[in-house]
Amino acid sequence: MRIAYITADPGLPVFGKKGCSIHVQEVLRAMGRRGTRIDLFATNCSSGREQAESGELTQATASQLAVTELGAVRLHPLPPAPKGDLALREQKCIDANEQISRALQSEGPFDLVYERYSLWSFAGMEYARSTATPGLLEVNAPLIEEQAEHRGLVDQASARLISERVFRAATALIAVSDEVAEHLEAFPATRGKVRVVPNGVNPDRFPPGIRALLPAEPGTFTVGFVGTMKPWHGLPTLLEAFARFVRRHPESRLLLVGDGAARAKLEEQASALGLAQRAHFTGPVSPGEVPGLLASMDVGVAPYPALRNFYFSPLKVYEYMAAGLPVVASQLGQLQKLIEPEIDGLLVPPGEVLALVAALERLKGDPELRLRLGQAARAKVIPGHTWDGAVRRIFAIAGLDSSPHAENEPRTANIA
Repeated sequence: MRIAYITADPGLPVFGKKGCSIHVQEVLRAMGRRGTRIDLFATNCSSGREQAESGELTQATASQLAVTELGAVRLHPLPPAPKGDLALREQKCIDANEQISRALQSEGPFDLVYERYSLWSFAGMEYARSTATPGLLEVNAPLIEEQAEHRGLVDQASARLISERVFRAATALIAVSDEVAEHLEAFPATRGKVRVVPNGVNPDRFPPGIRALLPAEPGTFTVGFVGTMKPWHGLPTLLEAFARFVRRHPESRLLLVGDGAARAKLEEQASALGLAQRAHFTGPVSPGEVPGLLASMDVGVAPYPALRNFYFSPLKVYEYMAAGLPVVASQLGQLQKLIEPEIDGLLVPPGEVLALVAALERLKGDPELRLRLGQAARAKVIPGHTWDGAVRRIFAIAGLDSSPHAENEPRTANIA
C-alpha cells in the first residue's frame, strides 16, 4: 500500500521536538509498521541542531533522517515559507499548492492521501478527489482562530475560503477531540464526514523499570511537567501552586521539561517566587529523553487554565499515564473523558491554585494512592490508546482495513 502523507504547515518541523512533531512522527511510524510505503511531503524539514543554526536541512540530510528516524519513508521537501512579512508568507504558502499538486501527480498513484490540516493547503485533498483516492484530513485545532489570536493572520477571508475548499474535497476529516469535531461540524462542507480519533502513545517508549534520567536526592518529591511552554499550558498557575506547596514540603522539586516562547518569563516568575533552587528547567529535549525524565517524577501535571475553547488531545497526559505516573489535570474537554477521577488520576478546576496545591498535598502524603493511580493509568492507555490503534481506525475510515472498526462507530469510541 502506498500513502502520501502531507504536512504543509511551516510551523511544524517534522523531525522536531514539539508535540505536533511527535504526533506526525508517531503516526508515520505506526503506518510504516503496517507494511506501507510512505511518501512524505513536508514544508518544514528542520530538526535539532541544524534547525537552530540554519532553520532548514539539506534535502540529503533530511532524507537520511526520514529513513533512520521514521522507517522507510521517502521524503519530498516542499518550498519553505519566507519569514518576516506575514502577507508575503501567506501568499507563498498558497502558491505552494502548485508544487504540491505537481509532486503528487509525479509520484502517484497512491492508495491513500493523508494530510495534517494546515491553513493554506488544499492541493492534497483535491488531488485525492480527482484521482478517486481516499483523502483523509487530520484536524488538530481550529487553525483560523488559533492563528489570528496567537501568531497573526492577515488574510482571514482567504483562510476561511481555503478551509471550506479543503474540507469539501476531503473524503473524511479526522478530528483529535470531540471539541475539534464540533468546530468542524459548523462548516456545511464537513457534515457527515467528521470522525474522532484521539491522540495516543507508543508503548515501546515506556517499558517497565526504565531508569530515571534526572534522579533526585532520596526522599525528594518531584512534581513534573512536559511540553512546549506556551501561554495556554497554565504554567504560571503551576509555579504559584508549587511555591505554596514547597513551603510545607521543602524536600520537593519541580521539573519542567521542554522549551518555548514563555520560558524566559516563567524562569523570571520562578525566581521571584523563590524557586530558583527548586524549579529545574531542562530546556529542549529529544523525544528519546522523555521516558527517562518521566521516570524522574512522582506526579505529572497538566495545569491548563480556564480556556474558552479547550480542543486539545494532550500528548503529555497520554505519556504520563503510559509511564505509570499519577496525573493531576485540569477538568476540561477531552481530559474529563480520558481520566476517571480517583481511579486513574485526579482532576482539579482549571486555574485554581489552591485546588492544585491540595491535589499535590494528597499525592505527596499517600504513596499507595500514587501507585494505584499510576498503575491504573498505565493499564488504561497501553492497550486502549496507542498510535497503532489510531492508525487502525484511520485505515478503517479510509476503507483500507478489514478490522472490526467500521465507519459508523460512535465517534467517541476507543481507538484500540
